[in-house]
Amino acid sequence: MKKNSYDVIIVGGGLAGLTAAVHLSLENHSVLVLEKQQYPHHKVCGEYVSSEVAPYLEKLGVNLIKNGAVFIDTFQLSTVKGSLQEVELPQGGYGISRYAFDEILYKRALACGVDFVFKNVTSILFQNNDFKILTDEIESYTSGIVIGAYGKRSMLDKQLKREFIQQKSSWLGVKCHYKIDDFPDNLVALHNFDGGYGGLSKTETGEVNFCYLASYDNFKSFKNIADFNKDVVGKNPYMLDFFDRATPVFEKPLSIAQISFQEKKPVEEHVVMCGDTAGLIHPLCGNGMAMAIHSAKIASDLIVKFFNNKGFSRKQLEKEYTKSWNTVFKKRLWMGRQFQKLMLNTKVFNWLLISLGKSPWLLKFIIKQTHGKPIVC
Repeated sequence: MKKNSYDVIIVGGGLAGLTAAVHLSLENHSVLVLEKQQYPHHKVCGEYVSSEVAPYLEKLGVNLIKNGAVFIDTFQLSTVKGSLQEVELPQGGYGISRYAFDEILYKRALACGVDFVFKNVTSILFQNNDFKILTDEIESYTSGIVIGAYGKRSMLDKQLKREFIQQKSSWLGVKCHYKIDDFPDNLVALHNFDGGYGGLSKTETGEVNFCYLASYDNFKSFKNIADFNKDVVGKNPYMLDFFDRATPVFEKPLSIAQISFQEKKPVEEHVVMCGDTAGLIHPLCGNGMAMAIHSAKIASDLIVKFFNNKGFSRKQLEKEYTKSWNTVFKKRLWMGRQFQKLMLNTKVFNWLLISLGKSPWLLKFIIKQTHGKPIVC
């Protein structure tokens, strides 16, 4: 039977929320995760995670290779004009679906004693140095700390009066899995098209995940995703070849609108934000999944310090988390924004990629700027 009061309540059970739940429970804190959907379920996501988080996941008791993930060490980048460059990834990473990854972390969290309630959170209130969380079934839960890990965009952002939610975003995300015989296990590819770009990589099932971002202005004149894929995404010759030879696995693609890459604050109304809730990077070689996991570690370490050290105040926790988050991620986010601007200027990007072919070290350098070093545990 679930209780109503916890040391930590985590709103959202994606990678960041589940990782923090495991970490904090291993430190003997009572943890509740409030998540809208039962596991497992698919999510719009690139499904490639940089190996920088592998040492930390091992410490938490999660080994991706043993759970079927494929190791990826090669990166391809193409333009709509057909220019293509390929380099070895500086660190490499893993291909694994969110359907599997979230389920693995969920089961690990259950084994560690984490409680779960599958309901929608409607409000987060901070009163008298404690939090009160309400769900859509008018149930309430209390805790000393709340982690916000509810994803890219939520009605909670409006309730918390976050600045970015007041502005519309023109980005649409689309994802589908495909069966294709000869896609390399060790490859992650990023293909450019007019008004967007998308990534291809293998998952633990052998299926290939294709997840892309598209400008809504480019998409809105099409009746459906299939037409957009054919007439816009397929203008890239590598994507045209992929669509010709691949078979969709999903009955229909998953999609999410109003994806915002605007700056967000890592702490809002005393809620510690993790993962996409704290900031979303433009998808370049799997940084988003790694950032979610790494942000959960930063938050969890400081929350443990808050509970174990009476001299470490909530104000200090929030200040240190904000500082650490910016130190680790702000440069990556900036680099992602600059690289995206280049990719969306198709003529300049085609010229740039041809130039990078003469200096492959420069492409490796760009990749390094959007990745972190392996987490030391």
